[in-house]
Amino acid sequence: MSAARRRAPVAAALTALLAGLIAGCGAAAAPDGDTLTVFAAASLQEVFTEVAEDFERDHPGVDVALSSAGSADLATQVLEGAPADVFASADEATMARVAGAGLVAGEPEVFATNVLTVATPAGNPAGVTSLADLARPGLAVVVCAPQVPCGAAARRVQEAAGVALTPVSEESSVTDVLGKVTTGQADAGLVYATDVARAGDAVTAVPLPEAAGAVNTCPVAALRDAADPALAAEFVEAVTGEAGRAALAAAGFGVPAA
Repeated sequence: MSAARRRAPVAAALTALLAGLIAGCGAAAAPDGDTLTVFAAASLQEVFTEVAEDFERDHPGVDVALSSAGSADLATQVLEGAPADVFASADEATMARVAGAGLVAGEPEVFATNVLTVATPAGNPAGVTSLADLARPGLAVVVCAPQVPCGAAARRVQEAAGVALTPVSEESSVTDVLGKVTTGQADAGLVYATDVARAGDAVTAVPLPEAAGAVNTCPVAALRDAADPALAAEFVEAVTGEAGRAALAAAGFGVPAA
């Protein structure tokens, strides 16, 4: 056998090994997609899901991980060091807790407003017609806990109207209040107008004129320890920009002028 023929298998093996090494290095070096973690108040979940989907489409390779819960719970998680890039609260007081701890990058931006209304099971079987009716003996009423934005608003509404409610439970988020109403566990609950709109035929809304004096203002901010500050800032812009305002308005939120 000639020397050239003996070398051929060796050369082929070396070529295959080199190709494998190059492919392996290429796989290790391939960049992973970015994950943007967004903490948003429970009342914002549906509209922020829409904004997140649009953001992912406009930012190939980016995955928006949306975490929704009561604003107070989310703020506590941020204060305790939970990794998050953006925080959107249902009121300014809760955002102030996070900003006051120096955890916000720049100034929070107000992007929406919301007001309370009364929600009852479909058809309003208890015949609720006003806030005062919620104080009737034997009526099962559910509200948010005082430390939650919707609970703070509910307290302001009661004080303004001179009505004292005795709720059967105080929930940690407005979606939990709505759940108690839609499942028939409560005769009525104080929720945001946007929650009633989202629930559709599952609930009946009762006008709450007193809520005009307890409007909740929603701020959003990129967080100081965001993994990608520029990406976090871009998400805030998506929320406060034209497309974000349109999505919020369609969901029933009040939207500040551009």
